[in-house]
Amino acid sequence: MAHGEDEAPSIAHKVFTFKDTKNPEESLSVSIPEVLDPQYGMYVWPSAVVLAQYLWTCRGELRGKTVLELGAGVGLPGVVAASCGAAVILSDSSDKPSCLQNCRRSCDANGLQEVALVGLTWGEVSPDLVLLPRLDIILGSDVFYDPQDFEDVIVTVVFLLRKNPEAQFWTTYQLRSADWSIESLLHRYKLNCVKVELEQFGADGCELAGSTLPGKHSIQMMIITQRTESGHR
Repeated sequence: MAHGEDEAPSIAHKVFTFKDTKNPEESLSVSIPEVLDPQYGMYVWPSAVVLAQYLWTCRGELRGKTVLELGAGVGLPGVVAASCGAAVILSDSSDKPSCLQNCRRSCDANGLQEVALVGLTWGEVSPDLVLLPRLDIILGSDVFYDPQDFEDVIVTVVFLLRKNPEAQFWTTYQLRSADWSIESLLHRYKLNCVKVELEQFGADGCELAGSTLPGKHSIQMMIITQRTESGHR
């Protein structure tokens, strides 16, 4: 049921605590407000926890970097990146202001007022997309959810990588069908893809960051970059 204009959404805060297995005293806890709403982006998905775990593992590389999260939803990966010292921009579809509003709630819940929000619609080269600052890392958790959106996502990523040739697209996605693949799109748009095994960053368990996610869902992680003339980065 959609919320009426005067009806406050029902919000539950979920806390995720990321720890360093080699140094148990080093940890990061973030609070993410989830809204009981039928829109996809209003709660933390399994892929987001895996990507956030990767960011936590790579936290030493994030300080001072500029990071854009696509399809942020409630923004867990972006919030973790910002908490680790990155300059973060959270984005979601320009026609879903409620998702952007929840991104702001997530930032406020973690004292991250400096995080920017922008409405970006996949596949559209909008003024907001063109005016983005120089990027180092692009994030996307489960942006490859609906096959109808796959090419639009890739088109947006390609635009950003061409504008930022040294940038990387870090993405996680949930395996839902063996018939769904972005391999042909990667080839068509001349992109390189490296799969990152979950055990490399401690994300191969069923429960991460003190949560019940990702559960038994099959999650994969990839790093996508622009292919150079030699075929390599």
